[in-house]
Amino acid sequence: MNQYQWVNDFIEKTRDNWISISDQIWSHPETRFEEYESTKLLIEPLKKEGFRIKECIANIETAFVAEFGKGKPVIAFLGEYDALSDMSQKGNIAYKERVKDSENGHGCGHNLLGTGTLAGAIALKNYMEEHDLIGTVRFYGCPGEEGGSGKTFMAREGVFDDVDMALCWHPGPHTGVIASSFLANIQAYFKFKGKSSHAAASPHLGRSALDAVELMNVGVNYLREHVKPETRIHYAITNTGGISPNVVQANAEVLYLIRAPEIEETKEVYERVIKIAEGAALMTETEVEVVFDKACSNYIPNKVLGKTMYESLLEVGLPEFSADEKDYANEIWNTLAQNEKSNAGQLIAIANENIKVSEGQYLTEEIYPKYESNAILPGSSDVGDVSWITPTAQCMMTTCALGTALHSWQMVAQGTSSIAHKGLLQVSKVLALTAIKALGNNEIIDNAKQELQETLNGTPYECPIPADVKPSKLTN
Repeated sequence: MNQYQWVNDFIEKTRDNWISISDQIWSHPETRFEEYESTKLLIEPLKKEGFRIKECIANIETAFVAEFGKGKPVIAFLGEYDALSDMSQKGNIAYKERVKDSENGHGCGHNLLGTGTLAGAIALKNYMEEHDLIGTVRFYGCPGEEGGSGKTFMAREGVFDDVDMALCWHPGPHTGVIASSFLANIQAYFKFKGKSSHAAASPHLGRSALDAVELMNVGVNYLREHVKPETRIHYAITNTGGISPNVVQANAEVLYLIRAPEIEETKEVYERVIKIAEGAALMTETEVEVVFDKACSNYIPNKVLGKTMYESLLEVGLPEFSADEKDYANEIWNTLAQNEKSNAGQLIAIANENIKVSEGQYLTEEIYPKYESNAILPGSSDVGDVSWITPTAQCMMTTCALGTALHSWQMVAQGTSSIAHKGLLQVSKVLALTAIKALGNNEIIDNAKQELQETLNGTPYECPIPADVKPSKLTN
């Protein structure tokens, strides 16, 4: 029996387990660093398989490492399982309707992501046992990817330092190797403190923190003209100072997320944003406190591992979708605005390239792109920090209709569909097969490591999160 046939048989025999775990995580959407139920659901099958479990990794309650085997190479599977706030949505329908008494939802498909890498890791463990192979397989439970940079905090504590290669994936409307670089980012709170007063009787005695926030935002908007085109600056006013317009607001706060192609560029823009905040404080005679929240490094795709993953993708192939599944994808397609439909062929989440989408096509019909790209993804992921430490490869697998945007209600709705289930099973085969190929050919890992060293060109990994910054829950 060849490697692919073995992997395919194993995943198909155990398919109900993976579907059940994914659906249970979807039904318990938990935001960053509060993924307690999801963590239990992932740890339980690992314990049954004999993995050694280390919990509360990097001082994060919902981070863990599960390990099986011994010696080199150490192959890591990266699992995510956090949800998004205010993304509540019922599943398997094609219209927007929230789940009663629920605020969160899996708008990025991390219920599938964590379960897919789990299945891949357990498949590799069983293959190693059956074929008497030496090596270590690890499943990393990585919480807080959405706005928390859990892997970056874990990287700061050295938990990936002895890993020889790492594999991951992401749900989405396309299938292909994620061969693009991602943007690095820094996220920080700017907390302004002023002085309250009666807004009519004595406005001259007050100092408005809200004015400072508004002036800061105006200043940053002017900055946008003077940064690189790939740079992204986002903000959310997290405290407006109250709901009484007749009071000069003494406290106000804004949260900024700054992205740029490389971490050093991100730091430069961040320092400029700090200066703008200080200027806003001077103009309003208020005080400003900058609270560093989190950061992550730019992603370095590995072509050697990417090529191996691409070959595995070709071997495993795309999911085969039924007429009912195509009809459901059509229903989702019809909920999209025209500009969303027009954008359906753009592989913005993979390579900033375009593919032809035929009329009447609602699910992807090809594997693209390959394993090389010079594009920069206009998003971020804490997988980037892992990629600075060890060769890393990841792919996207079709789990939803073409045109489906990440962080949308449509993405949540399709998260427990049979389309998503088929993508989940198919990608777990890809991940396991990629690892098996690398385990059986030392040159793959050796060449991947050499490529990473050449790319880094002597630049050591430096965690972008300061040593005194701790992971924070969304509710904080």
